[in-house]
Amino acid sequence: MNTKSKIIQSIKIWVVIYPSITFFYVLFGSYLAEIPLYLRTLILTLILVPWMVFVGLPFLHLLLKNVSNNDKF
Repeated sequence: MNTKSKIIQSIKIWVVIYPSITFFYVLFGSYLAEIPLYLRTLILTLILVPWMVFVGLPFLHLLLKNVSNNDKF
């Protein structure tokens, strides 16, 4: 994997993880505020890593593929 593809993959991950973390904290932030940091981090990763791997990134790849195919004549 070359540097350009690593940068593109990093941007794709960021595009999915940033809104996911923000949405998660909007929904559950007040409940998590009382929990120690290490448990908050555990809960966050237990939910968001599978979300990224099985839902978020595959959806983004499908979306980008569809947009890419629509641009071709």
